[in-house]
Amino acid sequence: MTKALDVDFYLTSDLSLAATLSLFFPLVEIDKSNGRKAVFLFRKSAELEELVESYFQNAIKVVPRAYYNQLRDIKARLYSNEHL
Repeated sequence: MTKALDVDFYLTSDLSLAATLSLFFPLVEIDKSNGRKAVFLFRKSAELEELVESYFQNAIKVVPRAYYNQLRDIKARLYSNEHL
């Protein structure tokens, strides 16, 4: 990752956090350049950072089926084209 990415994007390798954030904000990209760990990129904003803080404080309520479906969709994106 470049410094410019760190300024413009929120980066996380936490799949659960990425699934939660993507319920509210678009997942811009999944960086799979590191063979062992994917990095999820979200456009940085004050609202996103507030949501991240709420996530770590266990203060977010989500619909379980919506979370499950989002997690499944992200995993599909994560593992697509895996063998290329």
